[in-house]
Amino acid sequence: MTQPGPRLFLALWPDAAGRAALREQALCWGWPDAARRYEEADWHLTLHFLGRLPSDRLAGLRAGLAVDFEPFELMLDRAELWRGIAVLTCEQIPPPLLRLHAALGQALRRLGLAPDPRPYRPHLTLARSAIGALMPPEPPAIAWPVRGYALVRSTGDARWRYDAVQQYPDPRCKPEPPSIR
Repeated sequence: MTQPGPRLFLALWPDAAGRAALREQALCWGWPDAARRYEEADWHLTLHFLGRLPSDRLAGLRAGLAVDFEPFELMLDRAELWRGIAVLTCEQIPPPLLRLHAALGQALRRLGLAPDPRPYRPHLTLARSAIGALMPPEPPAIAWPVRGYALVRSTGDARWRYDAVQQYPDPRCKPEPPSIR
């Protein structure tokens, strides 16, 4: 019997300039003591969550999740609290992001996996357990040039950490991937 492997997901990762802009934005929030803020290296925007899959499926996933990719700019221009989760999101979802999300959903179905049926709500999580957080007085304006996406595994450590399993479309034009520290 195959043992469940790591938790896997598909995500966008900000480059160094994007992380710097996100860092400035995170400093504008008033955080309650209980807030569990994400580490900068862990900031990402999830495209699809795959769940725990056997490690022997990784080779097929790597190949099967390569889809046509069109570079685009994502504008994170809204700060929100979702039931104690502090997020940044976008007023207008860029059409290339919606096309990427849909293409990856089709790829997941071809691989025998079921994408989340709920409507896609792209967001970047800054903190959990953030009930009572004070949002910045000015809305964010973070322009994020998206040049690729990644298949990522999360470790089961006390704090989630991430490791890029595969970068798409081409590692030479991809923002810096996450890595286990």
